Amino acid sequence: MRAAPAWLAQAFDPWNLARYDNPHSCGKYKMSHNTFGHLFRVTTFGESHGIAIGCVVDGCPPLLALTNEDIQLDLDRRRPGQSRFTTQRQEPDAVKILSGVMAHPETGVQVTTGTPIALLIENTDQRSKDYSEIKDKFRPGHADFTYEAKYGLRDYRGGGRSSARETASRVAAGAIARKILPGVTVRGALVQMGPHKIDRAKWDWDEIARNPFNCPDKDKAAFFEGYLDGIRKSGSSIGAVIEVIAEGVPAGWGAPIYAKLDAELAAALMSINAVMGVEIGAGFGAAELTGEENADEMRTGNNGTRFLSNHAGGVLGGISTGQPVVARFAVKPTSSILSPRQTVDRSGHDTDIMTKGRHDPCVGIRAVPVGEAMMACVLADHFLRHRGQVGG
Repeated sequence: MRAAPAWLAQAFDPWNLARYDNPHSCGKYKMSHNTFGHLFRVTTFGESHGIAIGCVVDGCPPLLALTNEDIQLDLDRRRPGQSRFTTQRQEPDAVKILSGVMAHPETGVQVTTGTPIALLIENTDQRSKDYSEIKDKFRPGHADFTYEAKYGLRDYRGGGRSSARETASRVAAGAIARKILPGVTVRGALVQMGPHKIDRAKWDWDEIARNPFNCPDKDKAAFFEGYLDGIRKSGSSIGAVIEVIAEGVPAGWGAPIYAKLDAELAAALMSINAVMGVEIGAGFGAAELTGEENADEMRTGNNGTRFLSNHAGGVLGGISTGQPVVARFAVKPTSSILSPRQTVDRSGHDTDIMTKGRHDPCVGIRAVPVGEAMMACVLADHFLRHRGQVGG
């Protein structure tokens, strides 16, 4: 690809701040953007076909019981290759805690020390040769073109950092975040696949563990089997909508204007690979309601203030109301499909591409624990920030 003319680069950088050898540079070396959170901070690392992936969690309070098994429970829910409806890449996703824990001197229980917790997940089933034929072509729907435009190169082996494999690190961090949240339960479910929505009257949280779709509607899960089988056998893919609900969040978490709980939650969910839209509470459906219908009216009872509805999704003015925090996000169809697609190559020539390899026919299925993890991380961060500002 052609570089920008020197005069154009100078026009947008008159003080030459982006030079790598400039100590005041704000160029690539200074803006990696692999970290999220404020007091509860998560930095992820690694590539899809690299040696390993992982994360460093900083800001976790001390003396919380934490073992590999605690984290592995969530990772196993996201792990690939568990049914014919997900990629057949066989990764055990076995996590190793490298730092930030020790056996308590009195009880012998492994607990957090308050120092950074480093987590490592080795890659064991990479097949980079699957991508050798298309290494010079930009895959439509993927970040190939934009990564090359920004960095001058890209990792063609499954997308590198842009691969959904990176989300395993987030799930591991989310397991730690859950340990921080007092009395809060975070659960997610697949509520729509393609145009087909669940029947909310049939919502059963226990049903999610009984089907391969993380679906709370038994009848719709049975329908999804045949529906997704047809899509999978045709070599195509389909999108989905995931709903995440946090119960037990007290009133008062969050902050007005620039650190709104719902805004930071939306940003966290939007950062998940393949997510195309996020809504809180009634979301876009609120546009169809009248003021009378949308208002979450209140009454006083024996247990204090109660709301008669929850169109706000548990957040008003950026601060939690004490209602369940509800968010949904839309996941696009997996971009890697067997149907030939039009594209261009690195030399700028028109060409066609057909992506081989092992891919999810509906990546939204495995996005459920990822959405839960991001919700947990945001809530843990806001809990610590709330405690730091007002105590309690």
